[in-house]
Amino acid sequence: MAQAPDDAVDRLYGLPREDFIGERDALAKELRAGGRREEATAVKALAKPTVAAWAANQAVRSQKRSARELWKAGDQLSAAHDAVLAGKGSGAKLREATERERAAVERLVDAARGLLSSSGGDLSEATIERVRETLHAGAIDPEAREEIAGGRTARERAPQGLFGGGADVFAVEAPSRAGKGRAKAEPETKAEPKAKAKGDDAAARRREREEAAERKREEAAARKREREQAAARERELKAATERVVKAQRALAAAQARSAKAAERLEEAQAGEREAAEALDAASADVRAMERG
Repeated sequence: MAQAPDDAVDRLYGLPREDFIGERDALAKELRAGGRREEATAVKALAKPTVAAWAANQAVRSQKRSARELWKAGDQLSAAHDAVLAGKGSGAKLREATERERAAVERLVDAARGLLSSSGGDLSEATIERVRETLHAGAIDPEAREEIAGGRTARERAPQGLFGGGADVFAVEAPSRAGKGRAKAEPETKAEPKAKAKGDDAAARRREREEAAERKREEAAARKREREQAAARERELKAATERVVKAQRALAAAQARSAKAAERLEEAQAGEREAAEALDAASADVRAMERG
């Protein structure tokens, strides 16, 4: 299947979130009209980003230097983590790399806090937390890095593996000599997977509720904009109608004045003709008397 044009995808994911669907569909229609049906299908399939994904995209796009620092810090953290697991690293270096990565994430999170939702309000703390997780995933998860670094992710991400699930990487320390280079981990109890699954389900339900609430806010804001636009159009129509009536009255008055002026001109011209005739008659009398 053909991929969507790269520059088109980049532009779409840089738009305000509420403009995404309309612009995407317009682009797909344009491509289809130009005979590029496979590309049109690929564009049409592009998913509208979630609120958290959109905020992460905009933060990465607008703060390029901080984003580069995050990717570098993420690579350093992954390397330090792998070194510890291999028995070649130290907990101190791991803690240092972790702090650097967290600081880089927070700089981008601060940028995301300045963004507004489509309803014009600040992003919720729950959304900000998902932005934080998404940026963290982009830092240490190679599979997520490309989309997030490109500012094109359509959904929020969570770190996977030992970095995921809110696990603290400080728990992984350099192996002791007694362990002969093997990192030790406490066995997981049977209750822990159930508790984790229950927590994941609750988080998913909470996320669904938040997204549903966000959609309702967006729909309400859209309806409000439509009402305001309709009211503005009605006001403009009323004002235009009043201008038409005023112009019609002005035209009628001007036409009346023109008619009166025409009457006065006709009367003046008649008077002029009578005066000319009287002048001719008087002149004839004078000439007659002079001859006689």
